Amino acid sequence: MGRHAIHQTGDLNMCLAIPARIEQLTAADSAIVNLGGVRKEVSLALVEDVAVGDYVIVHVGYALQILDQEEAERTLAMFAEMARSA
Repeated sequence: MGRHAIHQTGDLNMCLAIPARIEQLTAADSAIVNLGGVRKEVSLALVEDVAVGDYVIVHVGYALQILDQEEAERTLAMFAEMARSA
């Protein structure tokens, strides 16, 4: 999930949305999430019925959708594998 742009060099760049676990609801439409050990406040304005423990897809400070735990863990494992291979 993400937006991409082709630069004049022909390279393809992509912005990724990252799975994050909701740790704390802080206001009507915001929460603290855990992004691989980093805690960050994000907006929940674009999703409904989010609870502590849910995984959401986060992009530029917004939770875009709720993600099931299995899919979130699989995606995070792929990111970790890519980081080890880099």
